[in-house]
Parts: sequence; structure tokens; C-alpha cells
Amino acid sequence: MRVMLLGATGLTGGKVLEGLLVKDEVSQVVALVRHKLPTLHEKLEQHEIDFGQMADHGDLFNVDIIICCLGTTIKKAGSQTRFREVDLGYPLKAAELGKSQGARAFILMSAIGASSSSTIFYNRVKGELEDSLRALRYPYLSIYHPSLLLGDRSEHRTAEALGIKAMPLINRALIGPLEKYRGIDAATVASAMVNEVCSLASEPAAERVIQIREYDEIVRLAD
Repeated sequence: MRVMLLGATGLTGGKVLEGLLVKDEVSQVVALVRHKLPTLHEKLEQHEIDFGQMADHGDLFNVDIIICCLGTTIKKAGSQTRFREVDLGYPLKAAELGKSQGARAFILMSAIGASSSSTIFYNRVKGELEDSLRALRYPYLSIYHPSLLLGDRSEHRTAEALGIKAMPLINRALIGPLEKYRGIDAATVASAMVNEVCSLASEPAAERVIQIREYDEIVRLAD
């Protein structure tokens, strides 16, 4: 399978890339990046592009599966408008281009609490993206809803760093219906996504499928 990966330089996307490259089911990984990755591998096909001009590279989207781990913060983006462009505009355009080229599956890393009716801007944008992806009617759509992602980031985020330190204690208190709010290792999310890709190689969707993956399901898929 040819798999496109967006967000390969991020915490989760980087681990997804590592996982895909060692899987026999994956023949090629097409990574769209703003700056070239140091990773060298015979399966890796890198393309440095302006994400705002994705439509100029439509031929690159001739893949079987697209995995989107793109994401930023409002602080890093600099404005709500820019945040919306990165977290909604880019993934949606990639999904549209993929669908037009025959991609049969789209796997998205979203966030717990995503809802187009949310009063929280971040969650609302994530939810609007999910609604738009559903409307594209991919044969297979899988949406991941992790809570706080744990792992070593290249950039420092003070609030997240504090949350990560407290998360082992908090996780123990989050049981039953609250389990979905547990912090989860980015490596676990990445493993789940890679395993899901491999399952699609052996068991392609016979009919339209929409999956929502929360904590317990992500952990199960990662095993």
C-alpha cells in the first residue's frame, strides 16, 4: 500500500512514520513536509510543499490511505484564523484531494471533546473538521480522540509539561466513563494507527465505515 502521512515532524506523526517504514504491508510512505526530514529510507518519499498550495500537488495524493497528524496550538499559530487554517483547512484539503485520486481510507488524529457545537474554539474547529470529513464519504474513516498526549516534544509547552507530570496520578483516578480523558503516550497512538493501516491491507472495508477511537480502543489497537 501507498500511505500518505501529514504531520511527520510532530510528536505522534514522527512515531507513525517510524512504524510505517518497517511494515511489510506498506510499500511507500509519501510524507508532505515543510522542511525535509533527516530520515532516509528506501520506502520514504518526501515532498517539501507549501501546505497552502496543496492543490498544486494533486498527483501526490494518488495513495491508498492518508494519515493526518497535523496540528498546532492557537499560541503557536498566532491567531484563531491561522489555527483554523492549519487544523481544519489543511487536513480537509488533503482529504478532498485524496478522495479525488481514489484514496480509500482517511485516518485523523483529532482530540477528545471535538464537537462542532462546542463553545470551546479548539474543540469546535476539530469538530467542524470531523463533520466535513464525514460529508466526503470516504469508504473508511477513522478518527482518533486522544486526551493529553504524553512524550518528549521538540518544543516546550508549559501547560502541557505540567499536565504530563501530574498525569500518572490523574490517570489512576479516571475510571469508568472518565477513562477516555486519560493521558496517553504518543507512541501508543502511533502504534494503533500503524496497526490499523496494516489491518486495512488484509481486510479492506466492504462497506462504508466510520470509527471513533477513544482511550480504551486506542490502547487495544496498539497491542
